[in-house]
Amino acid sequence: MASSTQDLERFVRSSLLRGCSRQSIDKALMDAGWTSEQVRGAISNFADVEFAVPVPRPRPYLSARDAFVYLVLFTTLYLSVYHFGSLLFELINRNFPDAASPYNNGVARSIRWSVASIIIAFPIFLWLTARIRREVSRQPVKRQSAVRRWLTYLTLFAAAVVLICDLITLVDGVLGGEITVRFMLKIAVAAVIACTVFGYYLWDLRADERVA
Repeated sequence: MASSTQDLERFVRSSLLRGCSRQSIDKALMDAGWTSEQVRGAISNFADVEFAVPVPRPRPYLSARDAFVYLVLFTTLYLSVYHFGSLLFELINRNFPDAASPYNNGVARSIRWSVASIIIAFPIFLWLTARIRREVSRQPVKRQSAVRRWLTYLTLFAAAVVLICDLITLVDGVLGGEITVRFMLKIAVAAVIACTVFGYYLWDLRADERVA
């Protein structure tokens, strides 16, 4: 695979040296069977600037600092999302009580813990998000960070799993005749949170592709 990637990059470089347009290179490679992602990646390795020879773009690199920042960012995201959902679930339980599960002090402690987690984790998430956006605006190559992309896809996977499980739970409830206001509110909360996270990070990945 590494050899194929190197061959592709050498071909693009040689073609640009000979004065071929990017569109013609793209078409030739696509006709030869390369995927659009491979072609786009190889062509984007060279800056679209006027110079005697093709000018390579800076490559993303993996640093311990970036790994630390993104791990903290996504950890605070997961904590915020989980405890926000937990808080809403407990509020639903409190306002739509189930006779079989009476409200108790344990629930009150759970609400306090969720509120405390959100108060700490969510501002850290917002601060890191703003800081990363400033860094990316100065160095666009950071958008292609391997750690960032892997954690983003992991987040999309988790959100997709939540949505699928949410739909399964809804269908199971309908088939079992267990539809109540309490049940439907919890399904709606899980769906809205998962859709919001999934939609935002899918949009973020599409922005990466547009930049690339």
